[in-house]
Amino acid sequence: MQTNLADWARDTDLGREADEILRRCVHCGFCLATCPTYQLLGDELDSPRGRIYQIKEVLEGAEPTMVTQQHLDRCLTCRNCETTCPSGVQYGALVDIGRQIVSERVRRPLGERLLRETLRRVLGSPWFAPLYRIGRLARPVLPAVLQSKIAAARPAGALPVDARRHTRQVLMLSNCVQPAMMPSIDAATMRVLDAIGVGARFATGSGCCGAINFHLDAQEAALAQMRRNVDAWLPLLESGEVEAVVINASGCGAMVREYAHHLRHDPAYAEKAARLVEHVRDVAEFLAPMAAEVRARMRVAPGRTAFHPPCTLQHWQGLRAVTERLLGELGFDLQTFADSHLCCGSAGTYSITQPALSKALRERKLEAIQETLPEHIVSANIGCITHLQSGTQAPVRHWIEIVDEAITHG
Repeated sequence: MQTNLADWARDTDLGREADEILRRCVHCGFCLATCPTYQLLGDELDSPRGRIYQIKEVLEGAEPTMVTQQHLDRCLTCRNCETTCPSGVQYGALVDIGRQIVSERVRRPLGERLLRETLRRVLGSPWFAPLYRIGRLARPVLPAVLQSKIAAARPAGALPVDARRHTRQVLMLSNCVQPAMMPSIDAATMRVLDAIGVGARFATGSGCCGAINFHLDAQEAALAQMRRNVDAWLPLLESGEVEAVVINASGCGAMVREYAHHLRHDPAYAEKAARLVEHVRDVAEFLAPMAAEVRARMRVAPGRTAFHPPCTLQHWQGLRAVTERLLGELGFDLQTFADSHLCCGSAGTYSITQPALSKALRERKLEAIQETLPEHIVSANIGCITHLQSGTQAPVRHWIEIVDEAITHG
């Protein structure tokens, strides 16, 4: 694609990066076939190719409007288009740039600003957990849209005693929402790791990965969160006190793996972030070499299972095959279903900011899953789990919870 960037963009880091990405696009349109929003809306402006054109026009001097912003907002950032693209267009990085530039030039309506600010302040705050507990108590009288966002309580169960007794030690991410919504996931992860002789803990000073802020027009706040995690984790990793950061929420894992990209222009953190990323592992990726050891401790096989691979697992991190191979080795009887490569509609806060599109994608996903008549519906990301659960009575869980039960209860 030929480009002619405006003077204000040509000599900036973001402009040069965007120009390089834009020039890789050859207009082939393969991305249209795998874009969830294009499939639903049939409007090319709501496809990757259409959004690429809109970002290009802005960088070449066109004034963005609320309509431009709306089309960029509707993108799920699932990156299915990147998996499909034969030219290797880094669409995810480009849409991040486009959104940042447009947000600086287009003032959102008051309602949107309030919603996005509230989501940022609440989801990433230490008082989200008590608010969520109050929400559970008040759930019967809340509006339906809020009821659907509040998952039923799942007891975490007992944590391992003295996990530091193990020679092998790892860090886990102090997710901002998962401990409040489903503490059973972290607890199950720690018990499974403990069963194979690996201690897991949280680093003092670490916190949210930054994804919520980053995708809600607060990229500087997100960068600050990234730097804080680098400072909390890297000394422990490089001292040999711990061997990896093991992440059990693929959305968080996808963001942490990109710390080096997001901090690339920070002279104090670019190199440190690159060193950190080398130690980041999804929980399936970490357990894969020890699959036989985990399986030997499981008293029962999990049985007929529908596994929804989150977009952040399969398209961002390329770990779908690793995860499915591990689940097969652990005795999960995985069932194939239609369009498993497509987004479920969760996409972080997308289910709140774009409820109609999100719900349509969720219903399509659940319909395909239910056709397999699974005993278990599992996924690998807190967002996908809660979103799918809001549309079905069948329990939707993290696969690590099923493994933990097979070990501890049988």
